[in-house]
Amino acid sequence: MTTGRQCMASTFFLMKQFEDVLLYLSSVKTYFPNDDAFNFNYAQAKAATGAYAEAEETFLLIQSEKVRSDYVYLSWLARCYIMNRKARLAWELYLKMETSAESFSLLQVIANDCYKMGQFYYSAKAFDVLERLDPNPEYWEGKRGACIGLFQMIIANLEPK
Repeated sequence: MTTGRQCMASTFFLMKQFEDVLLYLSSVKTYFPNDDAFNFNYAQAKAATGAYAEAEETFLLIQSEKVRSDYVYLSWLARCYIMNRKARLAWELYLKMETSAESFSLLQVIANDCYKMGQFYYSAKAFDVLERLDPNPEYWEGKRGACIGLFQMIIANLEPK
């Protein structure tokens, strides 16, 4: 019975119909409490549907170092942290990475998602590093916008000086 439900979940996962993925995976979740592959798929589906708090919890259940060092895992966990207003934890994920194309991509996720979520301090930090690595005018614009956003939040007493 669980095999059929997992197959249906996989089909919907590939079709990016994550609400349906969750319907099937939720029905068999009790059979896989410590299964890293199951938790990885379940967490991704939760995040894809905007359930970032539950996704973060599930990502953190994963024990496999191979999975925990995978870029897909790191980028989804960073996004969950940011959406849950924990941008510092996303930044710490980046700091632990070796310099690579994947770390550059994670910086882009942090810069843009933090900006969208009004977490301008970490957005500015990420855009600053991006600009140093690639002097693209878009990174300068992003950094400038994030700095202005942070300044406005400080003026409004929403961020410490």
